[in-house]
Amino acid sequence: MTDPTAGSVDTDLLAEPRRVVEPGMAARVSAVAGPVLQGMGYRLVRIKISGEFGCTVQIMAERPDGSMQIDDCEAISRALSPVLDVADPIERAYRLEISSPGIDRPLVRRSDFERYAGHLVKIEMAVAHQGRKRFRGTLGGVEGDAVHLHRDDTRAGEDADVMLVMEDIADARLVLTDELIAESMRRGKAAERELKQKLGLEPPPPPHAKKSDPAKSSKPKPKLKAEKKKNAPKNTKEHRLAADRPRRGEIDPIEGD
Repeated sequence: MTDPTAGSVDTDLLAEPRRVVEPGMAARVSAVAGPVLQGMGYRLVRIKISGEFGCTVQIMAERPDGSMQIDDCEAISRALSPVLDVADPIERAYRLEISSPGIDRPLVRRSDFERYAGHLVKIEMAVAHQGRKRFRGTLGGVEGDAVHLHRDDTRAGEDADVMLVMEDIADARLVLTDELIAESMRRGKAAERELKQKLGLEPPPPPHAKKSDPAKSSKPKPKLKAEKKKNAPKNTKEHRLAADRPRRGEIDPIEGD
């Protein structure tokens, strides 16, 4: 397992607070798990408590760059289990589960909403907006403390563009689309290549090489306009013979009599 704190870690991303948080018992688990994860170099994404297998506490986490490996989940479980046993935020027996966010991940931080602008999302509000709690549409970025959403579930007379306050959101999740899968694959390949380079398993890129940005579109570049054809030469043998015919009293066969 590689240490997520090794090398250069974006401390601002690591310490960035969540804007979409859980209430009740999940909030108590978050208060215990969050600092432990941050101390290990991970970010807490979400806490979910369900009745599966009696009681299951799912803790979703990630590295600051959004990646997460099986070894990371195992390391978090070993470090967090004794801390939760001592803090005892849940009064009954439970099963602890550590997982990665996945492709259709929850969006909980400002950087999440900014990073996935242009993708399709489902949002459920804790506080109703214009008498409505559920929204679906394309993310349009963040303005102040609110998320811009262009809805695709509007009814007659409803505005397609809405601004939803992040702190009023109960759950925001990406919708699985072909575009999202393609972007996730690009990000995964870039992260894997960077990890191999750090471990010395792959040579580093040459100094002059540009670092690819998986967030950018990989659409083919438009073809350049064809250059204008140069004028045909006017001093060929055919032109010289045609110019000499009048001098010899001959008639141009093209013009006729």
